[in-house]
Amino acid sequence: MLTRSRRAIAAAGRKTRLARVIAAALASPYRPILAQVVPTRRCNLSCAYCNEYDKVSSPVPTETMLKRIDRLAALGTLNVDLSGGEPLLHPDLDDIISRIRRHGMFAGLLTNGYLLTPARIERLNRAGLDRLQISIDNVAPDAVSHKSLKVLDQKLRSLARHAEFDVSINSVLGSGVSRPGDALVIAKRALELGFGTSVGVIHDGSGQMVPLAPEARLVYDTISTLGRSFYSHAHDSLFQGNLIDGRPNSWQCRAGSRYLYVCEDGLVHWCSQQRGYPGIPLDEYGQRDLERENKSTKSCAPTCTVSCVHRVALLDDLRDRPLATIDGLVAAHRLRGGRPPVSVGVLRWMFLTGRPSHLFRRLAMLAARPT
Repeated sequence: MLTRSRRAIAAAGRKTRLARVIAAALASPYRPILAQVVPTRRCNLSCAYCNEYDKVSSPVPTETMLKRIDRLAALGTLNVDLSGGEPLLHPDLDDIISRIRRHGMFAGLLTNGYLLTPARIERLNRAGLDRLQISIDNVAPDAVSHKSLKVLDQKLRSLARHAEFDVSINSVLGSGVSRPGDALVIAKRALELGFGTSVGVIHDGSGQMVPLAPEARLVYDTISTLGRSFYSHAHDSLFQGNLIDGRPNSWQCRAGSRYLYVCEDGLVHWCSQQRGYPGIPLDEYGQRDLERENKSTKSCAPTCTVSCVHRVALLDDLRDRPLATIDGLVAAHRLRGGRPPVSVGVLRWMFLTGRPSHLFRRLAMLAARPT
């Protein structure tokens, strides 16, 4: 069993590396911040709302996956998340994670959690995994999803005992969720175990969404008051807050540039819900593609629910318009009747109201200069 000091040392190291990642992202407008890569499309579950899996695909050959990781590193990618399907079905996943870390990139894993055991978690520790996310859809299995707290709680306890990496539990609301209150139960259990927590809204087959019903909205607002990261609060205020009220977002989607989705065939797409655009092989993807997609208009953007793309865009908003973005975060929280989290308050003091704000502004502008 890991001691608290060992966990703290590992977490401190990640925070130091994350600061370097943020600095690198602010310094260059076209460097990919996050790539999600599919090592296998196959999944051991079949959730009714999911369009990102099949039951028959073979894993991508390991050498092919390693070459794709190398190519992402050559493009300057800062974070790589392995998704699917179910990535733990890939027989050489540990080697792929190690390759990501060898290039100095953050290594993440999106999993349904079913295949986690204490021994498997220790292997992920040795491979150098930085973060793991599990999305839990309900408290007890139903016809829509078997990703349930009842089924996975033992897995979560194993993670709490053995994982050296960060763990985040995502609960969901929206279409197809018959018991919205389950999301609050899941979020509280995650915090009880010392994990991060987020809440997502299930989209339709094209990645779009409909407004939340009143009961789900109440649950969403309650979860939003729990202890959560700056980026979770910011995303909920600036993007998800509009969507759950039925309002579109006005923003510049940078998918295909700052965010890359690489499918099992090695093609780069905007995201998992817009496969086929631009559909260019990763081996051929270069600076001109990154610059083009950074500025391209995506018709799906106003009602998009793909939160990782939103959060990447938020970092660019902080890069390009730091003062307006921070002030917008404060205003969004007040509009929704809540107080901004401490992290937003600190940023507001640094850049807007504090006595040394002029110094912080100059430093931010220097860091955000185009390269």
